[in-house]
Amino acid sequence: MTKDGQVFSDGNDGIVIRRVGACIIGGRTLDMTGFPDKFVKAGHIIIHETETDTWKPLGIKDGAYESLPEGHIYEGVLRASKAADMAMASIMYEGEVNDLASPYPLTEAIKTALKTALPGLYFKHD
Repeated sequence: MTKDGQVFSDGNDGIVIRRVGACIIGGRTLDMTGFPDKFVKAGHIIIHETETDTWKPLGIKDGAYESLPEGHIYEGVLRASKAADMAMASIMYEGEVNDLASPYPLTEAIKTALKTALPGLYFKHD
């Protein structure tokens, strides 16, 4: 897919998202404030700030996911890559994600936290 001549899917969407289970009905528009990249890729972890009902990608720094900020919960992963300025998102909370093809490395701590928060979401690889 392209936006203004820019490709925002690197072709990995179908590799990262191995099996689609359940997604949040209607999707959500993501708050991209402070997100450093032009594109948010399939498999990116999506979080929710419950007090303000704000949905956003988990922050990244130095090529890795940041810790879950206080007042936020894990909601799932982005099902398909999007341009950051068109961040209307399908968020998958049940299914299978290729952890080795994830946009950023998944630490064991993040995998454990995601398994607890989203027991229907599996991170596997061949």
